[in-house]
Amino acid sequence: MKYRLISTLEDFKTLTHKWNGLLADSIANFPFLRHEYLLAWWASLGGGEWDAGELAIVTAYRDGDLVGIAPLFLTTHEGAQKLLFLGSVEISDFLDFIVREDDLAEFLSGLLDFLDTQNTLSWESLDLQNLVEDSASLLLLEEEAKSRGWGFAQETLQPAPYVKLPGNFDEYLMGIKKKQRHEIRRKMRRAAADEREVTWYIVDDPEKLDKNIEACCQLMAQDPAKQAFLTSLMKSQMKATIHAAFEAGWLQLAFLEVDGEKAAGYLNFDYGNRIWVYNSGMNLKFRDLSAGWVLLGHLLEWANKNNRTEFDFMRGDERYKYKFGGVNRFVVRAVLSK
Repeated sequence: MKYRLISTLEDFKTLTHKWNGLLADSIANFPFLRHEYLLAWWASLGGGEWDAGELAIVTAYRDGDLVGIAPLFLTTHEGAQKLLFLGSVEISDFLDFIVREDDLAEFLSGLLDFLDTQNTLSWESLDLQNLVEDSASLLLLEEEAKSRGWGFAQETLQPAPYVKLPGNFDEYLMGIKKKQRHEIRRKMRRAAADEREVTWYIVDDPEKLDKNIEACCQLMAQDPAKQAFLTSLMKSQMKATIHAAFEAGWLQLAFLEVDGEKAAGYLNFDYGNRIWVYNSGMNLKFRDLSAGWVLLGHLLEWANKNNRTEFDFMRGDERYKYKFGGVNRFVVRAVLSK
């Protein structure tokens, strides 16, 4: 494999089609690794999470074909110069290398050799966060680090519950605890029978997208923690991400309305035949209707009906995820130190 360092935005932008084409066949086909997502992330360094950074993307080619991508950037973190995944850390739930499984071992070995000999990159450690615990990269990284006499440390960061979908909503409900199953059904029936008009929809009109993005942010801001999170720069980041996902065809922005007023919203990604729950907001005025639960029930029903295979609640151990049948998997951090 021949390796190349991508350090300019112009060169990063030229990779769109080859990048996404390789991602579709890679070990970790996550929406957070899509070219358009990471380009939007880089524009604001994660909505202001990072003060500064330098692009350090490494691509690998075989016979002229792109076969591997290490989507990295260089920054100061915890008092040291580190290489991290683009997308790190707060707003990109799952990250990894972009490479086919058959090429992974050769790619990682060559990548570490390449990074170790790049005089233009002054780095002390490779700090890889938000890897899924069963990532094929982890064991190989540990083996490669030990073979070089480098340090290797791994730690569990947080759970990321998910639900496997059977393709039938009733069958899905039968797979969760009886008490929760009855509660979900009861709340959905009560909303359907309410004297007010209760409807839900998924945004599909590009001309109404910005208005719906603002509505989503307003719902999120009713939660004090999310209000603090939504700085002007973070709102700009979210808007860029939502537009990128919509234009690429993998956005699922959904709302529940009561008499035309927005009661709940879910910002999801519909990607790789899975639903990825990215964020949500609730109107406290409609707590009596359990608007968030009702909308989530409709989205799970839609996902089953439309043959999505998983409903991924992603990082965080919020109770509702487990009430809807969430099963834990974990994201981890792997640090390789020279």
